[in-house]
Amino acid sequence: QVQLVESGGGLVQAGGSRRLSCAAPGRTFSRYAMGWFRQAPGKGREFVAAITWSGGSTYYADSVKGRFTISRDNANNTMYLQMTSLKPEDTAVYYCAAERTGTGSYYSTGRYGYWGQGTQVTVSS
Repeated sequence: QVQLVESGGGLVQAGGSRRLSCAAPGRTFSRYAMGWFRQAPGKGREFVAAITWSGGSTYYADSVKGRFTISRDNANNTMYLQMTSLKPEDTAVYYCAAERTGTGSYYSTGRYGYWGQGTQVTVSS
């Protein structure tokens, strides 16, 4: 079982930056691909970014490409999402996830079997 804990959410003005963290206390997740998803009110959970276990490959939704950067520090069991040039439409609960089966698309929730509780990011205009 992998327990994931997100932090770093909050209120930020449009054009600002925020860094989210995802930690796996007491567990190593270096062998798992990881991802970030988000869910806005009244909408489904959507893919934001993913990173392979080594950090050698990253994947982004078109809506955040060039603005968000995913990274990981396997030595400290932590993954990050650096968000810049934030827009009001980025407002959502952000979830980190770890894969379970290692199969399926990095862009799909189906690949991931472990989820954090989510952290709210609100971007004001």
